Amino acid sequence: MDAVNVDSPVDRFNDSVEEQYRTLAYDTALSTLLAVLVYVLVKVSLDCIRQWRARISVLIVGSGPIGLTAALVAVRSGKVLKLTVLDERYRSALLCRPQQIALDPRSVRFLLDLGVDFDNMEGCWHNEHFFTKIGVFQEYLLSMLEQKKQKVDVKVHLGTKFSEEYLRKIPRGELPRVIVVADGSCGDSCSVLGISDDYIVESCRVYGANASIERLDQRQVPTPEIRAHSLYFDLSAYGIDTVKYPHSSSQPAAKPGFHLKIYGTFRNRYMALACTSDADSKMMHFLHHTANSSIMKNIFHQSFNAYKMDIEPRLSDLTIHHMQCSRKLFEIMLSYRRVSAAYIEGDNIAVTVEGEAARVLNFDTGCGVNFGMRGLESLGLFIYRTATALDQNDVFEALSAKIQHSRHVAETIRQTGLASAMFE
Repeated sequence: MDAVNVDSPVDRFNDSVEEQYRTLAYDTALSTLLAVLVYVLVKVSLDCIRQWRARISVLIVGSGPIGLTAALVAVRSGKVLKLTVLDERYRSALLCRPQQIALDPRSVRFLLDLGVDFDNMEGCWHNEHFFTKIGVFQEYLLSMLEQKKQKVDVKVHLGTKFSEEYLRKIPRGELPRVIVVADGSCGDSCSVLGISDDYIVESCRVYGANASIERLDQRQVPTPEIRAHSLYFDLSAYGIDTVKYPHSSSQPAAKPGFHLKIYGTFRNRYMALACTSDADSKMMHFLHHTANSSIMKNIFHQSFNAYKMDIEPRLSDLTIHHMQCSRKLFEIMLSYRRVSAAYIEGDNIAVTVEGEAARVLNFDTGCGVNFGMRGLESLGLFIYRTATALDQNDVFEALSAKIQHSRHVAETIRQTGLASAMFE
């Protein structure tokens, strides 16, 4: 007969102990896993609640188009408890500005997302661009901010200058968490905050000239831009052999000619003339180096009469003295701040610089395409990340992302900004 293996009492005891150990280990692992899951769920829930409830105070310096748009972006972020807008100018000085602002399709889409209703704003459309007076635009944005007071504590202090004294008067616990500097290229808020005035200056590889006409007998009516391309001017009287102006299709040019833009209201008319550095012609070099200031005036005079709207009067020899213009072509440069965002550690304040306070073209494209809107596209996320930051590292990451976006905006303006504003 075969032998039968029978477990001894010791073996049975050992098996029982091992089974108990396995059960205990399983129960312990399961309990640990459940504890970790509960901890994670509680932490995530608390973080979500904290982020949902997080609110900060924001101070915006400057109530121009960029400053007021920045205020709407701040309200839209949903993370602002108190919003303060400062400007040393009074309301009458702001709303009476006659200059025309043009908003390109990208800026229009951005403003539509903020709730701007262009159908209820004085202005006109042309090629998906919206044209209005700066004062009208600012008044509309101010009225929108008034309506936001139900959700956010909005205070607009006009006639109040931002200074070190203003900051000292704010109680320590009520200092803003974010300051947006949008006081233009001549503002001194960056100096007050200790932000370096060091600028990077780069060529746009474009040459340009400007002219302005003020005719008091005309109305301040917003009008679409007029653009003309491939222009050549007859400078034979000055000893320069060129294709006769305007350029004839039977005489094709080897290189691009000049681009003209007429813009502004009927009362305040502006003109911009530009050509790329690729247009390496005798004409361009002559107009860049000439000392005869009357040449550019004659070019703008003839250009305006050739391309103006039919319903506006011509410029005559009697009215040309109302026109001011560049003496010659100049190289168009882009200047932008090396430091466009900063952190004031002692007061725990994050600062970002927007609009012309951050970057400036030495060429007026007509308030045309308002390049300052580009920088505001990342402002909402910056405010959100600053409001929900757990520590300084989170704030630094938000500042770093904002700086990178600002540099990207500057590079885009330098490479393609003028092309979209002038050449297309």
